[in-house]
This record gives sequence, C-alpha cells and structure tokens, in this order.
Amino acid sequence: MVPGAVLGSLMKAFGNNPLAMAVGQMTSLSQCLLAVIAAMAAGRAFKFTMINSGSMALAAFMGSGSAAVDSKGGFLVNGPGDIINIGITLVISVLLIKIIQNRLGTLKVVLSPILVLGIAGGLGRLLFPYVHSITTAIGSAINDLTDLQPLIMGPLMGIIFAVLILSPISSVGIALAIGLSGIWSGSANLGITTASFTLAVMGASVNSLGGTLSHFIGTPKIQMANMLKTPKLFVPIGIVSALAGLEGAILNVGGTPASAGFGISGLIGPLAAFSTGTNNILLLLLEFIVIPLALAYLAYLLFVKKLHFIQPLDLKLPEAE
Repeated sequence: MVPGAVLGSLMKAFGNNPLAMAVGQMTSLSQCLLAVIAAMAAGRAFKFTMINSGSMALAAFMGSGSAAVDSKGGFLVNGPGDIINIGITLVISVLLIKIIQNRLGTLKVVLSPILVLGIAGGLGRLLFPYVHSITTAIGSAINDLTDLQPLIMGPLMGIIFAVLILSPISSVGIALAIGLSGIWSGSANLGITTASFTLAVMGASVNSLGGTLSHFIGTPKIQMANMLKTPKLFVPIGIVSALAGLEGAILNVGGTPASAGFGISGLIGPLAAFSTGTNNILLLLLEFIVIPLALAYLAYLLFVKKLHFIQPLDLKLPEAE
C-alpha cells in the first residue's frame, strides 16, 4: 500500500510521461498482491514448505475478493481486497495444513495445493461477502459522522482512523470507500500521524532506531499485535488522536480520499494537505511534525513516566531476522 501511495503521488508530478505512468501502473498492480505476500509471510512464520506457503497464497488470493469475473468471462482485479477476510482465510489454511501435512506422503506436492485452494480458498470466497459487509457497515457509520460540526467531527475522525490503522481493517480502504476528503480527511490523517509518533516515542527505549522510525516512515500497523495484546494502549492513543483531529478542524487541514488512511507515511498526508490548500511549508511542519510530536511527548511523560500506566515493553517490536 505504501509504495503505491508514495510513488503514485510522486509520479503525478510528471503528468503523462510514459515512464511515470508505467511506474504508477506497476505500484497499483503490486497492491493487488497483498494476500499473496501475507500468505508467504505467514508460511515463513509457521516454517511451512514452499509448496504449503504457495498453496496458502493461492487460497488467500481467492479469499481476498480482489478479483471478480467480468461479463466477458475474464477477470477484473481491483485493489488488495478485504484484509480481514484474508486473515480468516489464512487461519483456515494454516489449520488445514497442520492437519494434512503429515498424512499425504509423497502425494503432498499434488494434493496440498488442491486441498488448500479448494477448501480454505473456497471457504474464504464463501465468507467474503459476509465479512466484507462489516467493513461496509463501518464505512457507512463513519460517513454519517461527516454531517456533524467540524469541532465534533474532527476529534472523532482522529480517534476512529487512529484505531483503524492499528487494526486489521484497512483505513485506506474505508477512506476510499466513503470518499473522505477536505478537513474530514485532514483530521483522519492527523489522528494517524499523532498515533504513529506517540507509539514511536513511548516504545523508543526498547526498540531499535529502525523500528522506531518505521512507525511513521512506514506504518504504525506494526504495533497491531501489541495493541490487541494490551488494549489499554488505546487510551493514550485515543486522547492524542482526538486532540490531533481537533487540530485538523481548527486549522482547516485538508486531504483527499486517497490520503486519509496513511497519515504522514511517505509524506502522503502532508502532500495532500499541501495540494488542497495548506501551501505554507512552515504551517505544514507545525501541523504534521511539531504538534504531533509535542502531543506524543506529553503522552509519554503522562502515561509512561508519571502514571506508569504504559510500560515501554508493551510496545516492544519483534526483532527482524
């Protein structure tokens, strides 16, 4: 998602240049392979063979719902699909492989892909419309908030998108689905940005420099496992993201549907704000760097140092191999 968004924004500066258009198309197409990449990562985590990992990739792609049959019998591929259903399909695939991997003998090269694709992929495909309806319902509920007064809507958008970016649900997909733009998008971006800085600052003492920077250069979703394991982490995140969303409403920070789910990652949020009205670089630095960092440090002082409500080890990231 991040390479597509970053390069997509940069390539727009080159207009109809053939090379820029080709790069944009490649990054867009790569997003459709999210299910495949997730399956290969899961296969590595469970130390599966390449055959089993490849079988999981096929099943996950089927369960993602990113491909659909068109009227001429061909296939249309659109986006990464439903991340929640990808996860469900992978869980089914892992359980199935655990059951069959020692029972197929020499036939596993032939039967494993068939069984995993047919059973796990088939179940994932059947579950897709029901699971996807959850994402649709969330999008509809968020869309209703855009009718509220900006000073109420801003904090709510900040909180909601900070929570979404730290969950299995695609914040980008939600923003695109409901066409979130203007200060609604800006408030969402600032909520995510401040959540990124806050998690980075609170966990900096136990994480490597690369891990700390990854929260905002990459995505705060790297903390998803820790957030689900220690739900009280959402308390400081909710507070700072609400204040950041309020900042967006007061300062009239803009954005686009394509930027709302990214925050500061790849400078997507700031670039969108710049292109939609905030054309003052110093103001952008204040909105996306100074205020979010100040809120993050205040949260660190309050929740880690003073109240000891959060321990830095709660935010410890797994070491990269």
